Amino acid sequence: MRPRLVYTAPLLFIFLLYLQLVSSQLPSDDQVSAMIRVYEIFQNNTGPSFVWNDVGKYSNPCSWKGVYCTHDNSSINRLSFSFFSISTSEILPPLCTLPTLQSLDVSNNHLSSIPDEFFTGCGVISGLKLLNFSRNKLDGSLPTFNGFRMLEYLDFSHNSLKGEIRLQLDGLDSLRSLNLSHNLFTGTVPTNLGKLNLLEELQLSANLFSGEIPSQIIRYRNLRLIDLSLNELSGSIPEELGELTRLETLLLSVNNLSGGIPSSLSNVTTLLRFAANQNKFNGTIPSGITSYLGSLDLSFNELTGTIPSDLLSGSNLQSLDLSYNELEGSIPANISTRLFRLRLGSNSLSGMLPAVSLGSLVELMYLELDNNSLTGPVPSELGMCKRLALLNLAQNGLTGLLPPELGNLTNLQVLNLQFNKFVGEIPPQITMLNRLQKLNISRNSLNGSIPMSISSLKNLANLDLQGNNLIGPIPDSIGSIDSLIELQLGKNQLGGQVPAMPQKLQIALNLSYNLFSGPIPITLSRLTGLEVLDLSNNRFSGNIPEFLSGMTSLTQLVLSNNELSGLIPTFGKYVAVDTKGNNDLIYPKSNPPPAAQRKRKSLALDIVVAVASAAMAIGLLIMIALFISRKYSRINDENMQSVEDSAPPEVVCGNLLTPNSIHRSNIDFRKAMKAVADPSNIILKTRFSTYYKTVMPSGVSYFVKKLNWSDKIFQSGSHEKFGEELEVLGKLCNSNVMIPLAYVLTVDSAYLFYDFAPKGSLSDVLHLRRGVTLDWASRYSIAIGVSQGLAFLHECNYGPILLLDLSSRSIMLKSLNEPQVGDIELCRVIDPLKSTGNLSTVAGSVGYIPPEYAYTMRVTAAGNVYSFGVVLLELLTGKPAVSGGTELAKWVLSNSKQENKWDQILDFSVSKTSVAVRSQMLAVLKVALACVSVSPETRPKMKSVLRMLLNAR
Repeated sequence: MRPRLVYTAPLLFIFLLYLQLVSSQLPSDDQVSAMIRVYEIFQNNTGPSFVWNDVGKYSNPCSWKGVYCTHDNSSINRLSFSFFSISTSEILPPLCTLPTLQSLDVSNNHLSSIPDEFFTGCGVISGLKLLNFSRNKLDGSLPTFNGFRMLEYLDFSHNSLKGEIRLQLDGLDSLRSLNLSHNLFTGTVPTNLGKLNLLEELQLSANLFSGEIPSQIIRYRNLRLIDLSLNELSGSIPEELGELTRLETLLLSVNNLSGGIPSSLSNVTTLLRFAANQNKFNGTIPSGITSYLGSLDLSFNELTGTIPSDLLSGSNLQSLDLSYNELEGSIPANISTRLFRLRLGSNSLSGMLPAVSLGSLVELMYLELDNNSLTGPVPSELGMCKRLALLNLAQNGLTGLLPPELGNLTNLQVLNLQFNKFVGEIPPQITMLNRLQKLNISRNSLNGSIPMSISSLKNLANLDLQGNNLIGPIPDSIGSIDSLIELQLGKNQLGGQVPAMPQKLQIALNLSYNLFSGPIPITLSRLTGLEVLDLSNNRFSGNIPEFLSGMTSLTQLVLSNNELSGLIPTFGKYVAVDTKGNNDLIYPKSNPPPAAQRKRKSLALDIVVAVASAAMAIGLLIMIALFISRKYSRINDENMQSVEDSAPPEVVCGNLLTPNSIHRSNIDFRKAMKAVADPSNIILKTRFSTYYKTVMPSGVSYFVKKLNWSDKIFQSGSHEKFGEELEVLGKLCNSNVMIPLAYVLTVDSAYLFYDFAPKGSLSDVLHLRRGVTLDWASRYSIAIGVSQGLAFLHECNYGPILLLDLSSRSIMLKSLNEPQVGDIELCRVIDPLKSTGNLSTVAGSVGYIPPEYAYTMRVTAAGNVYSFGVVLLELLTGKPAVSGGTELAKWVLSNSKQENKWDQILDFSVSKTSVAVRSQMLAVLKVALACVSVSPETRPKMKSVLRMLLNAR
């Protein structure tokens, strides 16, 4: 061993000496001086968040985060300052004194301008190839680029730049990639993008470009990517685009394009993705267009005719979306085995499902054929599509028995078969789908009983079997489905005892129009999170139990048309109670029966009864009065006793978040905790929160919102971390966002303080019409305010803030023109994947949940845009998000195929006001339709939504 040491030691010494020499080498003095200047400017403008706190000013810049040097550390060649919290443009000119700089990335910062010195200084750097200023706060017009002869990649996306683009980029001879998407540029699509025509990627999406797609674009023969989506382009697609022989991606979605789909695109052998959804394309789909395509999206257009026989058979085809068109005829039998997504819903397709072809689609994950006129049975071969996660065959004319082979789809998460003509029993094999989250077989003609093995669906969150001919009892085991939050069993012939229901039911329990009898079961009192309870049109008898009034999550209670009797308990003002059709009920004086319920009698009969039965009537009134008096006395005593017995929550810690001295002097934690101990102070309940009104000793009112600590799993894992998250939110400042002012933590709950909103929630004002009628001016102001709040949250300096549950119930109104987006803290402090349900049900209220949440399992900005689109539709139609079992978004989409019939969608009481109001409502409807697109990738960003709404004025 010693000889080996003798020979290797000198080699090791030489190697270490080499490393020392290399590491000790520095860039030139000029480069070091430039970086020291950058260090000083940056340090003075960032404070504690200074990214180079761990290095010294005079240390080797090559060791600083984001600074990259040549292999021998002799010069700086790349700077990547993304997410550095840079807010001053003074940092930019010194960077242009680095003559060896090849790449500069300052994306995801807070820059609002770029000084002229930057362009004059960096324009002469011969090796500069990349500039990335995306996701800042730049505004004004696009600067002219003089010099920059070697610049290949330029990215100014996600800013607020505006104006027209003419010759500002014409001098960039080496330009290969240009990204100006998500700005406010106007005018026509620019075609002066470097005289050498080397451009490969052109991204101009989400701007205000208008006019036609210029045919001159074909002189850029190297183009691989063209993205012109989310603009205001009109006219047709130039046939000349078929000459771009290297084109791989063509995105034209969400414009005003019309005409036919050019057959010349079939000749582009390199084209892999073509998306032109949400336009006004008409005519037929050209044959051969999918010969080379991997993805085609032509949804939400006006395409007619039949689906070409070769359209589904392309050898590369993986995703096809033709939904929401006017296509007819049958589904072609020849289908590519590589398909993983097939969407043909909301057309006029007919015929039977191609059994053999469907059985060979082993890669298929999403199959949506809903809202057509398909007939015949569901082929058993469908059970061979083992990767299916979503199967939607709803709203067709399908017949026959449900094939037991559906039980082979072990990866299935969503099964929608509603509104068909299925007969026979529910095959028990369906209960073997242990990943199933949503099962809807409603509005068919199924008979038999609910399978006893239904409890095997441990992940089931939504079960809808209403509108069939099911008989027998509800299986007792249904109470063991812990994840179930919605159960719809109405309009069947079910009877017997109502079993104990899953304790985590939240959205609804519907047992209406069945054969249940006897007293309302006390086991329902366990459903402390339930929002809607419908027991109407049964044979329930006896008193309305007091525990129903104590179910503080209830927002709707339907008990109509039963055999109930006795005094109606007093419910909170946030609960809509329907008790009509129970002839023996006694109404409290504060809640008289509806006028329609009072029986009108003829005057003659009244006189006869009055004369004949005066004494009896007087005696009866006295007895009733005594009964009511005693009953009221008992209720009041019980209520007073419950309030006295309900001690204020024990505070673990409390903290003020707002710097506002007025709020800090007004907020009294002890007074607030007394208020939340009294249920009479409840103003509103949403999916995750209970709002209380508390009046401070100063006379100022506040909202105190209770979060249920034990039911929702907080990401923080500790009170301290929870407080840290709220500290960040408390620093936000936006008039259209409910910013927490303070918080109190108890053993099992968290309480957040907010400014009081006197008008209540948008849902209450819009749908309950409590003496308030919203005119269009108010509705439009609310739409603008909410979009401003959401755009602010999505572009937040602290990172995007996404909403777990955006609905009209989580939007509060300080006035009819001042909306505030609430529940902003939920996605920061609640982990939906660990909560009581799965993401597709926890994240959002029914009617607002984006369709992709059923399988993506993550909250996204695009999902928030969908929910906001539903709110827009509520403002436009006056209808709630769900009515009669139908989601508003789906109803609007199915009725919006022909633009000349859009008037029928609008709330006529508002749109009739004037031609100007109608015109503006139609413009906003177009924005709403873009927001509720089935495809999340085609939805506009909130920043673009706000811009489009402002342009609708």
